[in-house]
Amino acid sequence: MLTSLLAQFLDPSRGPEQSGEFRVSPTFFLALVVFGFLVGTFGHIIKSKTVIIAGVVMIFSGTVLLPLGLAITN
Repeated sequence: MLTSLLAQFLDPSRGPEQSGEFRVSPTFFLALVVFGFLVGTFGHIIKSKTVIIAGVVMIFSGTVLLPLGLAITN
């Protein structure tokens, strides 16, 4: 059930039509955010502030910095 919901979410044909020059698949951003959560969780498990910060930076860059940078350059 979870995989079918995830597949529906990741299917680009089910989303809104893209307009303008910003034609980038969100899969990379979603993967970066998920990997950031995994890194942050691992950092909490091993109690390493550096690894936690790395996870937070990955999440922030996948949700804000990279999409904003792409939107500005286009």
